[in-house]
Amino acid sequence: MVAGRALHFVFKIPDRGLTAKFYREILGMKVLRHEEFTDGCEAACNGPYANRWSKTMIGYGPEDTHFVIELTYNYGIKEYETGNDFKAVTIHSKDAIERARAKGWPMHEEDGKFVMQAPGGYKYHIINEQPPANSDPVEKVTLSSSNLERTIAYWKDILGLKIFDRKDKSVLMGYGKDQAKLEFEDIGTEVNHAKAYGRIAFSIPYSEQPTIQKAIKESGNKILTDLITLDTPGKASVRVIILADPDGHEICFVDDEGFRQLSVPDYPSEAILDKYIKKEAADKLA
Repeated sequence: MVAGRALHFVFKIPDRGLTAKFYREILGMKVLRHEEFTDGCEAACNGPYANRWSKTMIGYGPEDTHFVIELTYNYGIKEYETGNDFKAVTIHSKDAIERARAKGWPMHEEDGKFVMQAPGGYKYHIINEQPPANSDPVEKVTLSSSNLERTIAYWKDILGLKIFDRKDKSVLMGYGKDQAKLEFEDIGTEVNHAKAYGRIAFSIPYSEQPTIQKAIKESGNKILTDLITLDTPGKASVRVIILADPDGHEICFVDDEGFRQLSVPDYPSEAILDKYIKKEAADKLA
């Protein structure tokens, strides 16, 4: 059984300033680290772009203990077409609802939850209750499936996730009961990722990455980027393998040992992000 740990979900963002405002001032998350890159990622972390880009990790606590959001910003890309692949991130937070009301951020109630949209159209479902002390407010990420049985066979039988709940049109899966979960909803049609497609990341021990690689190859499923070591200037290197499930959802498996070093919070990144946002705004006016 794979000893996996849910890490983060990756969004491509078209407006870095407004996006930072939403995550910090509405959801109440904190910038954990921010990194700038001059060239595209070898594992397409920023999508199929070879240009300058940035990565901002933002969440409710350190990546060792919390599921966080990775915001990838490609300089010069103003819009991403959204598909039907991503459904929502579910969070427990009374405070986020109160902040949205106070600041006039649009939201509505749906099935007992408050629904907000981050810039770029990404939905957040907010449950109007505070999470237990020292727990992660992020409950789950919900993605679309065109065939639930096929989805379960891939994620459970090949990747080793456990089923925590199963309904007629949905399944809740994960590696551990205390981790953020991954939910799939059967949408009854083909999954379209368009241009805004995201990526979910898990860590596993370095020694287990070849096991995942072997299982994917033997099952005939897709490896988008085979085992490769990625460098971040001034920080730890990590080894990753990037997969795609039968519906094309991208999955990153990073080595846990390297990632725990890379993901040490760098709280001055908050000011660094602001500096780059202001600089880009000034450059546009020049």
